[in-house]
Amino acid sequence: MNWEKISIAKLILLLLIMGSTIQAQTKITVDVTKPGHAISPALFGIFFEDINLSADGGLYPEMVQNRSFEDADTLQNWKFSSIHGKSVAKISNAEIYAKPPVSPLNPFNRKSLLISAAGSFKLENAGYWGMNMVQGESYTLKLAARAIEGFSSPLKVRILDAKGKEISSGEIKGITDNWAYYTANLKISSGDPKASLEISGEGNGKLFLDMVSLLPDKTWKNHGLRTDLAEALDAIHSKFLRFPGGCWVEGNEMKQMNHWKNTIGNIDTRSPLWNFWGYNATNGLGFHEYLQLAEDLGAEPLYCINVGMSHSEVIPLDQMGQWVQDALDAIEYANGPITSVWGGIRAKNGHPEPFNLKYMEIGNENGGTPYNERWPLFVKAILAKYPYMKLIANEWAGGHPNEPKPDLIDEHYYNNPDWFIWNSNKYDGYNRNGSKIFIGEYAVTSGTGNGNLRGAIGEAAWMTGMERNSDIVEMGAYAPLLCNTNHKAWPINLINFDSYRWFGLPSYYVQQMFSNNQGTNVLPFDVENNPAIETAQSMGGIGFGTWMTSAEFKDVVVTAPDGKILFKPDFAKVDNNWRQTGKGQWSVKDGVLKQSAIEQGVSVFMGDSTWKDYTVNLKARKISGENGFQIYFHNRKNDDHNRFEVGGWSNSVMHLEMGMATAEMKAEAKTEQWYDVKIEIKGNDVRAYLDGKLVQEISDKNLAVKSLIMSAVKDEKSGDVIVKVVNASAKAIKTQIDLKDAKTFTGKGKAIVLTSASPLDENTLENPKKVYPKTDDVKLTGATCKRNFPGNSLTVIRFGTKK
Repeated sequence: MNWEKISIAKLILLLLIMGSTIQAQTKITVDVTKPGHAISPALFGIFFEDINLSADGGLYPEMVQNRSFEDADTLQNWKFSSIHGKSVAKISNAEIYAKPPVSPLNPFNRKSLLISAAGSFKLENAGYWGMNMVQGESYTLKLAARAIEGFSSPLKVRILDAKGKEISSGEIKGITDNWAYYTANLKISSGDPKASLEISGEGNGKLFLDMVSLLPDKTWKNHGLRTDLAEALDAIHSKFLRFPGGCWVEGNEMKQMNHWKNTIGNIDTRSPLWNFWGYNATNGLGFHEYLQLAEDLGAEPLYCINVGMSHSEVIPLDQMGQWVQDALDAIEYANGPITSVWGGIRAKNGHPEPFNLKYMEIGNENGGTPYNERWPLFVKAILAKYPYMKLIANEWAGGHPNEPKPDLIDEHYYNNPDWFIWNSNKYDGYNRNGSKIFIGEYAVTSGTGNGNLRGAIGEAAWMTGMERNSDIVEMGAYAPLLCNTNHKAWPINLINFDSYRWFGLPSYYVQQMFSNNQGTNVLPFDVENNPAIETAQSMGGIGFGTWMTSAEFKDVVVTAPDGKILFKPDFAKVDNNWRQTGKGQWSVKDGVLKQSAIEQGVSVFMGDSTWKDYTVNLKARKISGENGFQIYFHNRKNDDHNRFEVGGWSNSVMHLEMGMATAEMKAEAKTEQWYDVKIEIKGNDVRAYLDGKLVQEISDKNLAVKSLIMSAVKDEKSGDVIVKVVNASAKAIKTQIDLKDAKTFTGKGKAIVLTSASPLDENTLENPKKVYPKTDDVKLTGATCKRNFPGNSLTVIRFGTKK
């Protein structure tokens, strides 16, 4: 450019044009001289539910699957072979009137394996997709056995590697005609993560086996847990542990609920129980072990107890006495003196000192009139005997009980990354005079692949809001915690493992970074010239959905802005090209599309994934069930949440959701009443009409979110000032940080940064640290420093102060 030939006027014009494209520098100012409210010391915690085989085959390191033969009336997860002769094996049920009587190991464990031996035989178990045998380590096999009708031979026990080579062996002999326990110590000569157990013998007669257990001698803190997974939990430094669920608290039926009294004491009396998540649980990880785990983690235990409700049943009010007593007894077990009944049982189980349980949640995801009626029964009884307990109520079905007032209310949130980013300020305007908030479950579960960086950034943004509002948000727990990669029942889980390895999602490191850098008091801050995140144009087809409801849809027409009809299904048949989710029962008759199944999360999607601006007209009605109906729009991947819902949350609200933005109001869907529904979409603006009336709308301005989302705290213990900054945009942002008080700081600090080359990057068993935090030094000039925050990143900076 030849500057000499440019006139002054042109130069001024050029500078104005160039200046208009320059983004003013982003500046973060933290006032370290005005510490605000105290941060709840129990803010960041974890939630353990027995889901995805997270206990058996996971944190509870039992190697044998179906160790007690209680899983079914046929042999499950075992392989029996007759080598020479005609030996047979079958599951034997206790029959005291049989001749001779078939006695059980104990009254709670009534099934056993009966081997009718006639020659040689072997019994094999491969565990949970392989038994991890570590070279040089010792494992103890323990089994219960009795022999009758002449069987007197010893049993040979072998550990075999994946190729069938013996890597350890032992012998069990002297089996009598009465039930007794026998053990064999097995030291491994050559390690293999896919090993298996073999028990063999020969002879004639009958052999009964039960409680065939193989456990490592080395466990975390000698308390019976798998070391690497327990250490992964410990590294988070969680402030509390919520357990045991989740839906595992309730069960589909009351007989399947998690009853703590059946999970303590000798493991052979802990009858396996069908878990809501699709398998039998041994209860080897029971109430006592959960309390012990919390203690070992240095975390407050938070126990969730059944409120007399399952997913399908409600205990009558006049029969609630035993359920309330179970809550009182649970507290006595955890806290009572050894002279009390349940405190004495705790001491007998190896822990004479109290566990100091302070938090109890009454029910899980329960709501409505039945829950509101049962809540006061528990509160009044518990506080009369244990006034120090903090009691937590469920926020469900559009509300929570108010009498008596809960100490905390439990809110659950699962959604996509953008929703969590947009809602990071959710608690800024909450009523400070109400109950405290316990976010008992939250996670990005859609729009995040198998758990990628972008999902972690959404959660990090949300957690800054938890920390900023920690005067009202007392506790929050990511969920779920653990997942065996061979049995994945939930889409996104924090820690994933197989028989010998584990990896944490990027979200795992977010949890670790926040919990390890929590602080004691919030600090006021300001962000100048914070650029807005660019909102992409959404697009996609339409869909219809229900939740525990049957509903019908007809007269569907999708039109373009110019009036052209894009889609007009005649509903003459169920089209194979429609994309279905959930366990729905879709049918068509006389031009009406009907969903009949009373199931959760049922939907069907149709149309073109490239549609952008359009209007949907249709008629819809509720037939039966708990809720109303849902109309989806701009759906591309069957997990997009853009929808208009009439009669959500137990038929109590009308809900419109578009990307990150939501609108909600009180409303219900009347049964058998046809509603005229119209949804207009233009860009990122959406309007929903019901019977010709505009009822809800979301505009593009609702989606405007600033790129830098943050919190600032002071840690009185160390003196450090801690700044957590989430850059939720795709672009790096250069920033100046001003801490306002040069005299206070040492001039040195540390930055921990979680980011990656792509927001879609994930960790795996093969590459567990693809997305992993890195640390670098920070230097202050006076009380300021320059910092470049990468796109899609979480940065935690600790500034040291002078003592």
